[in-house]
Amino acid sequence: MNIEKKVLPFILPTILLVIWFLLTDGLHMIPYYILPSPVNVFTAAWTLLANGKLAMHTSSTLIKVFSGIMLASVVAIPLGIILGWYETLDRLSSLIISILRPIPPISWIPFSILWFGIGLSSAVFVIFIGCVFSVLVYTIDGVKRTDNVFIEAAQTLGANNWSILTKIVLPSSLPYIVSGLKVGVSIALMCTVSAEMIASSKGLGYMILTASQLFQPGTVVVGMIIIGIIGIVFDYGFRMAQERIFW
Repeated sequence: MNIEKKVLPFILPTILLVIWFLLTDGLHMIPYYILPSPVNVFTAAWTLLANGKLAMHTSSTLIKVFSGIMLASVVAIPLGIILGWYETLDRLSSLIISILRPIPPISWIPFSILWFGIGLSSAVFVIFIGCVFSVLVYTIDGVKRTDNVFIEAAQTLGANNWSILTKIVLPSSLPYIVSGLKVGVSIALMCTVSAEMIASSKGLGYMILTASQLFQPGTVVVGMIIIGIIGIVFDYGFRMAQERIFW
């Protein structure tokens, strides 16, 4: 049963890989410029690994993602706890959050270029905008869902607000915060690639855009696969944290 669970997720990707190979290299039904074959993608990946460009662009993207998520967490988690705890502040800020939250992070790219120029700072700003609201909303929700029985018991024993927030509300909200970060990572990857295509000179998004302009579809697919692998690793890490620590 354990072996079946481990093998099952790889069955469909393997079937798709075989079909992909047959349609491109096998039967030559799809030309290279429309869809590169698995062999072309492997060759492009090997070339990028050999010249060090894949490691350079991947590390640049990861630095942006980590920086944006960390900055969003530093801002959103304390702010979410405060807004979730104080109802008046939550009502005061709910309208502006509701207005800003649906705005696509990509629409902030022109301002990021004007304010920070082309480079790391502008990309991190776009990632921050994309992540901060998901983490903020999940944190507020987690605080509001804290069991009142524990809060009232702590107040009966003479605990002050700081003790209640740090020892009851924050631990109770952690599962929601982790869920917000999990959603934020997915948004961060999308924002990073979009920002790198416009406001960066390094990263997987920049690599994909440059390869498409130079008619290198194999390199484009390599970049897409690496982004997917990064997403899988992040998702697995957050899932393990949720299962082993919080639930």
